[in-house]
Amino acid sequence: MSGNSILLLPIMLPFIAGVIIGFMKNEKQRNIMVIGTIAVELALVIYMVMSQGGLTVWEITDRLSIAYRVDGIGKFFACIISIVWLLAAIYSAEYMKHEHKPARFFMYYVMSLGTLISLCFSENMMTLYLSYEFMTILTLPLVIHTQEPQAVRAGMKYLGYSIFGAGFGLLGFFFLNTYCFTTEFAAGGTLNMALVAGRENLLLWVYLLMAIGFGCKAGMFPLHAWLPTAHPVAPSPASAVLSGIITKGGVICIIRVTFFLFGADFIRGSWAQTTLLILTMTTIFMGSMLAYKEKVLKKRLAYSTVSQVSYVLFGIMLLTPIGFTGALLQVAFHAAAKNVLFLCAGAIIYKTGSTYVHQLRGIGKEMPIVMWCFAIAALSLVGIPPTGGFISKWFLAQGALSSSMGTLGIVGVAILMVSALLTAGYLLSIVSSAFFPGNNFDYDTFEKKEPNKLMTVPLVVLTIAIVIMGILPNSLESFINSISGVIF
Repeated sequence: MSGNSILLLPIMLPFIAGVIIGFMKNEKQRNIMVIGTIAVELALVIYMVMSQGGLTVWEITDRLSIAYRVDGIGKFFACIISIVWLLAAIYSAEYMKHEHKPARFFMYYVMSLGTLISLCFSENMMTLYLSYEFMTILTLPLVIHTQEPQAVRAGMKYLGYSIFGAGFGLLGFFFLNTYCFTTEFAAGGTLNMALVAGRENLLLWVYLLMAIGFGCKAGMFPLHAWLPTAHPVAPSPASAVLSGIITKGGVICIIRVTFFLFGADFIRGSWAQTTLLILTMTTIFMGSMLAYKEKVLKKRLAYSTVSQVSYVLFGIMLLTPIGFTGALLQVAFHAAAKNVLFLCAGAIIYKTGSTYVHQLRGIGKEMPIVMWCFAIAALSLVGIPPTGGFISKWFLAQGALSSSMGTLGIVGVAILMVSALLTAGYLLSIVSSAFFPGNNFDYDTFEKKEPNKLMTVPLVVLTIAIVIMGILPNSLESFINSISGVIF
């Protein structure tokens, strides 16, 4: 082992703590251990954000190693992941009281954080691939937690799709090991153009398959079908992080492969770029349409994730600084908003047992804090100021119009607009019905059903963050621009 060994702490701590948590029977002590571990993890991530350096854990050969390095992309994703993970853990301390085997849930919940941080700070393709596979294995128990037949089937579907997608990533790894100077990540890419000469089309096929494979975790068509099946059956805190955070694991991999191995210059203007832009636009429209038609609340939110995460992939595939900025802004705003929506759904299920959209009529009168948070998060996903979602969608539209994609860029903006209207239809209709149930509604049956502070405080914090990031986005934009400046 060589390098700054402290970088291993935020990766190993969740694994060690997770094993201990799995054997803890006292609920109060276990909750303190879970929240305390993730709080320490957040502090370690902040320390890493303020530092530099790398760490080689195991050098297998001169081209294969397990190694970590702190860079801008890793800092950005690790901060978002750690903050959301902590807030969802606080919420879970109350929510999991009505679920069986909470110790098992929290064990895998905490351990999953370790593999996500490993993914963020991976220095090379081998470390990234192994972290990605461990992320799938450790989040699978969160999907099948209830152990009901429906959950087990959903978990097997999640596992099958994830392994199939990762297989494309592994296939690409073999090619990259041959055609790259190194599989260590370097801004601008590491392709050996002397070896690539005459085989450009082969390498573009490899890139396309890798993007589709890792796009599976991000819910991109055609490997998206696991997401609306898996998310609704998991406990709501797991649904929240699966939708808002785990999907970003695929985004991290696509960013690394695109900008740090192949290089944007190699892909720009190619048929592979055009194909992936079409796939992302198809996913955006398809996800919005399916969400609009869906009657089950959590499944509607899952289809929404299919659409909204492909906004991120669309911005990445534009291969422009403005599009990239919009993509990372969308990562932050979607992570906050979608966690709010799923946690609100969990609060509704926890207090009322309602799972269908039509059952939420008048719920805003009984759970005003929850539904106000839901409403603001919904406005952000639609892209209405002053929420953060408006900022990211503005940059994405600007990136599409200023790109060299011509008509495809214009079509992309049109699809973004249509998707925004559909998003308003399937989310704001819930808000309207919740707060304005109509004159024929029996108001005498109302009773306050607001959950306790363990559940409402994380919701309020994330909701406030959505608005603040929308009003004061400059610091976040500046940080993203510093990352973009290194890549482009």
